[in-house]
Amino acid sequence: MGMVWGRQMEPRKLDRRTVRRVAALFKPYGVQVSLTFILVLISAGLSLLTPFFLQRIIDDGLRRSQFAVITSFTLYTLAAVIGSTVASLGFGYLSVLVGQRIMRDLRNSLFEHLQGMSLRFFTGTRTGEIQSRLANDVGGIQSVVSDTAANVLNNFTTVASTIIAMFTMDWRLTLLSLGLLPVFAFLASGVGGLARKYRKLGQEQLADMNATMNETLSVSGALLIKTSGRRRMAVDRFEGINEGLTDTNVKMAMIIRAFFTVMMLTFSITPVLVYWLAGYLIIQRSDAHLTLGIIVAFTSLQSRLFFPLTNLLNVQVELTSALALFDRIFEYLDLPQEIQDSATGVDLEPEAVRGDVTFEDVSFKYDPEQETPTLSHVDLKAERGQLVALVGASGSGKTTLTYLIPRLYDVGSGKVEIDGIDVRNILLDSLGKIIAVVTQETYLVHESIRENLRYGKPDATDEELLAAAKAAQIHSRIEAMPEGYDTIVGERGYKLSGGEKQRIAIARAILKDPRILILDEATSSLDTQSERLIQAALTPLMKGRTTFAVAHRLSTIQQADQILVLDHGKIVERGTHESLLAEGGEYARLYDLGFDLDRPEASREPA
Repeated sequence: MGMVWGRQMEPRKLDRRTVRRVAALFKPYGVQVSLTFILVLISAGLSLLTPFFLQRIIDDGLRRSQFAVITSFTLYTLAAVIGSTVASLGFGYLSVLVGQRIMRDLRNSLFEHLQGMSLRFFTGTRTGEIQSRLANDVGGIQSVVSDTAANVLNNFTTVASTIIAMFTMDWRLTLLSLGLLPVFAFLASGVGGLARKYRKLGQEQLADMNATMNETLSVSGALLIKTSGRRRMAVDRFEGINEGLTDTNVKMAMIIRAFFTVMMLTFSITPVLVYWLAGYLIIQRSDAHLTLGIIVAFTSLQSRLFFPLTNLLNVQVELTSALALFDRIFEYLDLPQEIQDSATGVDLEPEAVRGDVTFEDVSFKYDPEQETPTLSHVDLKAERGQLVALVGASGSGKTTLTYLIPRLYDVGSGKVEIDGIDVRNILLDSLGKIIAVVTQETYLVHESIRENLRYGKPDATDEELLAAAKAAQIHSRIEAMPEGYDTIVGERGYKLSGGEKQRIAIARAILKDPRILILDEATSSLDTQSERLIQAALTPLMKGRTTFAVAHRLSTIQQADQILVLDHGKIVERGTHESLLAEGGEYARLYDLGFDLDRPEASREPA
């Protein structure tokens, strides 16, 4: 099963709702679907004429030596075949076009929905699992949405019209030809159920494989494996998952292959039985109705049934197994988005925002079943231009507190306000424009330094980029690189040192020009000299802005306007550096320890 939010996902029971939701995907393309239907009817109708023309060529042309009849109906046959082929190409193009657009819509919807999920979802779900739903599961339904709808219509029209034509020629031969179809319909239903089971299992195993590759073949994963000597363990784990996936695919392929082998054998035998029955009726019963032309035309019609019927039964197998993939896609689309814009949300203009931040009796838990809150009854007020330092042991709730300001999580009780407005009543895009976050673990995308900086301000000019880089004390280092600002930083920025990455992240924040700045141990990866340079750059950046700094280093917080000391999710002390030292409490104790705060976690604060 897939893993979502750290829990095992139960398979959803297949119901009509899934089928209706799949059908609804085609509604935006009603014109194309209607045109496809028309072209299918034209193609099937034209192709149905050829056996009747063949009958006329044999009975009225060959047997009566009428070459003009042979010529005429040969030309009619050629025209029907060409017309049917052109119509077939037309509906084939339209079906592929509609199918690809439906897949595009699904990918867009799924990606947009996942972008709206809270941080809780991403911390509880493996990245490989998410990627598998977006890529493999949507890719797995390609044949269904691109080909199946048109093929079902085409094959059904072909089968229905062919059977009617066969009954028109001779009902006795038709009953013999169709006698075994109910048996195969029953078998197809059973095979479809097995195929769906193994298709779903295969997709889950593929998702597990993708997650394993994502974890072990990333830069961080490769570094961990090499430094811990766990190469053999990683290979064994991958081989085990791969072996399971191989077995599942073999079982699914053989089930379907066995079914269609039996079906093909039956369709190979049926024409022989038709000739026997025709011979019996003509010789033993002296049936004057049956002619050589009818027998040849009938067997021609009969041969037209094999591929359409095979495809229809195969469609049942494909649809049944593909519905498992639709279930997995809809399962993600149905996941609730905890953090959403309010219907009455306010769109703040960054220039009009002061940046006053207030916490009123805020409590928060990561898990409703969690006994001890991560934050408990927190009250604070930070005014524009103030630097608020958050101090405490690992797990005391410092980072969690900052997460509530940009609504990475919502409070359990109480409220967080910016300029007197509850953040839950501010549009998320608006919050994103007025808040900048520089974290301890800097994330850079696999692009150039220039593009990474523009994440702070997409329309920034080159002059603005240079000014921000200079303010962050990183411009000269970038200029010294062979490609300068066009240097590709590598996966997660691994081509750069920790200090270089953090200075780029700070330059990105400077470029954004936020009203509220959150620094989560932003200088932790810097040497003393680089830290001093950054501190000098941060001082003018923080001027006129509300800044929250999560820090273990004394140098980061000495100049703070107010220091909040957290312990087990509560603010136990607050004041300036001098006043808290004078109190001789927790802050003074930490100060005496040299701010070595990495003791065991006391709560579930994220790293």
